[in-house]
Amino acid sequence: MREDWNQRAREDASYYVAFGRRDQDDEEFFDTAAEVVKSVEWELKRLPADANRRAWRALEIGCGPGRLMRPLSRDFGEIHGVDVSDEMVSLARHKLSGIPHAHVHSTNGASLAAFADESFDMVYSYAVFQHIPLRDVVLEYLRETRRVLKTGGLVRAQFNGLPPTPGQYDTWSGVRFSAADLLEFTRDSDFQLLAIEGAGTQYMWTSWRKRPAGWHARLAADPPDGRCRVRRVTNAHSFEPVAPASGRFASISIWIEDLPAECGLHDLEVSIGGARGSITYIGPPDNSGLQQVNVILPGVNNPTGLLPVEIFWFGKPLAKPATLRVSPPGPQVPRILTVTDGVNLLSGVKIQTRTVKITMEEVSTPGDLRVILDNAPVLDLEIFCTNPISQRFEVNFRIPEAAEVGVHDMQVYLGRRRFGPVSLTVL
Repeated sequence: MREDWNQRAREDASYYVAFGRRDQDDEEFFDTAAEVVKSVEWELKRLPADANRRAWRALEIGCGPGRLMRPLSRDFGEIHGVDVSDEMVSLARHKLSGIPHAHVHSTNGASLAAFADESFDMVYSYAVFQHIPLRDVVLEYLRETRRVLKTGGLVRAQFNGLPPTPGQYDTWSGVRFSAADLLEFTRDSDFQLLAIEGAGTQYMWTSWRKRPAGWHARLAADPPDGRCRVRRVTNAHSFEPVAPASGRFASISIWIEDLPAECGLHDLEVSIGGARGSITYIGPPDNSGLQQVNVILPGVNNPTGLLPVEIFWFGKPLAKPATLRVSPPGPQVPRILTVTDGVNLLSGVKIQTRTVKITMEEVSTPGDLRVILDNAPVLDLEIFCTNPISQRFEVNFRIPEAAEVGVHDMQVYLGRRRFGPVSLTVL
């Protein structure tokens, strides 16, 4: 891993970290971190509101050249990063040189031995575990994460949740973890699991809280009594009091008052019309004391109409049933989301590498996709699913050698459906 990532850092560190474009300048490179930074900062709402933020300490696993550490340094009194690549560590030290409370360290690729037990309030990681070829290495990092995290501290970590692929993984296309894998690990390691978002996708985000050793076994053996109140149930996307029975918008937010603090994805259950939904997120209390619990509806055979929404904790009812209006799903609307250069994603339709990436959603029959370039079919399309819920697919292909520099017309078809034409500028 060290050799491979040192080579990538020497070649183009920004590209291999952020994937946006070759030879990015620093301003563009750090701008690509904005959404991830928001995701990590949102989790800080779970820490005590009256805490001394200057005393908070954070650790990033796989810090690269400091893309996340630089903006997140504003949230912590001390922030550390580790990376297996000496070249990445050197770059990070240079880019963070003006931040005295930011510290970067080399690691052997699995151990956090440089840090004491119970020394961090938060550990986070993004686009790192998906590049590690061995499951045991990732699991060792996770075990080390528990050791260095304070009791009550938080983990925000991203994993590749795509289905396993045959053959060996390498230091670019690393191991996959399913939602079930992480449910098992966090339960056995006494983490309270608070979120699994994007299950089945490459960018599966998880949130955990460290609990004392033996916590879950004691909780399961003698569940505390708990009662809460459902204030409202809304669509998770539109906040309207209705959700379709299936499809990408078939998820709800339950807004709950007095949810027991110990509730997690291991032991909380929600049923809609008598069928169990998939809880993806338990949010921190908002200013009014309400907590948001997001749930994906059970499946394609959901009934419609006014259905009861019931919440159970360790199999016992936790609140009075609420009601949700479930409507028949609307028709699928296949559409093109983006067309970009296949490598320099920020270049849009200016094709610099003679490769093209098309991102589409609500594609139920990807085998029916066709691409026509200048009235000639494009052969050897590479098509794969990146999100099974929204039926999002990436379509990749190379510009034929015969296509000269200049403007070319591209037409995409899905069976008989024809999408609007796109003009590509091959540079």
